[in-house]
Amino acid sequence: MGKWSLRLICVFFILSIKCYSQDTEGGHEKWEFVLEDTGDVLQLALPLTAGLMTLIKKDYKGTKKLAFSYGTTMVLTYSLKHFTKKERPEGRKLYDSFPSGHTSSAFSGASFIQRRYGWDYGIPAYILASLVAVSRTEAPDGYHDFWDVFGGAAIGIASTYIFTKPYKKEQMKLGFARYQNTYSLTFTYQF
Repeated sequence: MGKWSLRLICVFFILSIKCYSQDTEGGHEKWEFVLEDTGDVLQLALPLTAGLMTLIKKDYKGTKKLAFSYGTTMVLTYSLKHFTKKERPEGRKLYDSFPSGHTSSAFSGASFIQRRYGWDYGIPAYILASLVAVSRTEAPDGYHDFWDVFGGAAIGIASTYIFTKPYKKEQMKLGFARYQNTYSLTFTYQF
């Protein structure tokens, strides 16, 4: 994701809000539904993008680190939902509000991208993860409040920082060659 893709996403989002800003049934506007659907997609798209980046860069250690950090995020999130039993703000008598699972998933993916591959990739990823957080509080039913999405973001980021270090290509290579009766051992260091 470069600067052009971030601009394209922003333009798309602004246009979709303007196109869908009419009132719909239930007193909600169409842009609220677009925002909710966008959050539903991005909560999975960010961790999947992080995984694809590890595969494209052939960073298999990163794939393992992503699996540990994302797995920890999800286990913590759903364990806390079970133990805190905080009622959802929309009033449906559901007691699984804290923390927001969508937000923790999105921030886990975004923080992995930033931590592993740097801020050039991280800034657009964090903007998209923040959009997921907003979608959880501003959706038509307002599934979460500020503390729910803040807790989800904190869990996603903390889990990543526990397991993930910045990506560095291998700098040392050791080689062995044999030609007729001659043997050679090579050592290469890139800096």
